[in-house]
Amino acid sequence: MSKERQKERIYIYDSTLRDGAQARGVDFTVADKQAIAREMDKIGFDYIEGGWPGANPNDDAFFASPPALNKAKLSAFGMTRRSGRSAGNDPALAALLESGAQSICIVGKSSASQVKSTLNISLADNLKMISDSISHIAKNKREVLYDAEHFFDGYKSNSGFAIDCLKAALDSGARWIVLCDTNGGSLPFEIEEIVTEVTKHIDGKNLGVHCHNDTDNAVANSLSAVRAGVRQVQGTINGIGERCGNANLISIIPGLMLKMGFSTGITTDKLSQLTHLSHFLDERLNRASNQHAPYVGSAAFAHKGGLHVSAMAKDSSSYEHIKPEQVGNRRTILVSDKAGKSNIIDRLRQFGIKVKDDDERIGELVHEVKQREKQGYAYEGAEASFELLARRMLGTVPEYFSVESFRVIGERRIAKGKTVNICEATIKLSIDGEEVINAAEGNGPVNALDAALRKILISHFPSIKDLTLTDYKVRILTPQDGTKAITRVMIESRDSAGNIWNTIGISGNVIDASFNALHDSVTYKLMKSSGVRDRGNK
Repeated sequence: MSKERQKERIYIYDSTLRDGAQARGVDFTVADKQAIAREMDKIGFDYIEGGWPGANPNDDAFFASPPALNKAKLSAFGMTRRSGRSAGNDPALAALLESGAQSICIVGKSSASQVKSTLNISLADNLKMISDSISHIAKNKREVLYDAEHFFDGYKSNSGFAIDCLKAALDSGARWIVLCDTNGGSLPFEIEEIVTEVTKHIDGKNLGVHCHNDTDNAVANSLSAVRAGVRQVQGTINGIGERCGNANLISIIPGLMLKMGFSTGITTDKLSQLTHLSHFLDERLNRASNQHAPYVGSAAFAHKGGLHVSAMAKDSSSYEHIKPEQVGNRRTILVSDKAGKSNIIDRLRQFGIKVKDDDERIGELVHEVKQREKQGYAYEGAEASFELLARRMLGTVPEYFSVESFRVIGERRIAKGKTVNICEATIKLSIDGEEVINAAEGNGPVNALDAALRKILISHFPSIKDLTLTDYKVRILTPQDGTKAITRVMIESRDSAGNIWNTIGISGNVIDASFNALHDSVTYKLMKSSGVRDRGNK
């Protein structure tokens, strides 16, 4: 058995899609939730909390069409039965069971003062609500987690009742008892002291921790809880969440694995995808990544000229606490024009593109990527566009078609008292030296362009029939320019085989930016379908 497998196991429970969605300015679509869940599953998270069934239409739609997960357990979140209802007659508990989730997380009060002031019931009634709800879920053969809300504050004021809540959950069939620092006001030494006491009553193999970041201690509190015995850590990607956020799993996971010697469901190889996951979430949220984020920020391993660079040339550990490649990041020497070359080569090889380290075209590609990133391109969230850029510069992408011109006309009119928007797009393409022109209508410029492009291409390239645009995001890059601002468009596409890819376009014209992303999407589909011109035969 390898040393890595001999390490003590910590389970990672992600709450980005539920707790993270409560953050100000965060509004996930169903497509966002599905895409994010798939990325977390690829890396090796143990649990992915999809949301609260019955709480809102988005969560219901997500559980109605959950993504296929290879490793992670899909978890649904809800609360204990209502006072005055039986567990079997509680609509909220019924919705949890109907969600189809493998794991169900039940939140309940564990603070005596909260029970009295918020629920206005007796402490005995609260314990009964916990035990009834969990036993009902457990009898339906689902794994149950009990989120002990306000646990640490409750323990400080009435430790006996707080422990009774945990025991009621465990005795009723809960697999995990999760200690919550709901208000985020505890400090690491308090967390460690209290968890140490809790382990005298409940084995650490059944304990988890869920910390909020109101004192900027959520990561430290989570790691302190692990030191004291808990074996499950809950948090969110990039620490997003209500108020000041949740414990940041992007910092916690390498802390557990690289600093504390624990193992998780994430292998060493998959740990190197952590930077990608962090940036992927930011792209889905249509926001810039925090360049100073620990481990994964673009400045996390950036070194400027002078003493640091001199020392780094001799020993990288002089000013780096880990090797950046361990978490998928890269070292940047800000005075060097060679920074990033190895990273580009690695990405090319992941695409199956064989290149030599001394290929002069790689330097040209690095320069081009840097220039484009200055313009606003973000290839972390648009791998398909990056692959196309690389292949074009390396001369390995056939020119399936070229765009001679396109025109979009928009019309807004009032018909029978209702406002109607109609767009018409006309596109002229060149395919094998032949000019082809066609037009189509749509409910918007992108829809019209897509329809007109398909009208021309489907007869030449039948493989694009199953291409579907599943998401569309616009971000203003130069807001100071007002309506003349540079715009970035991200498009997510899917085909009938379940393949998903993202493309990007930049322009001062939002329609042009949209078409650039659309053009890449179609070209990528053609390339992956055949690698050569697809005429409906091999």
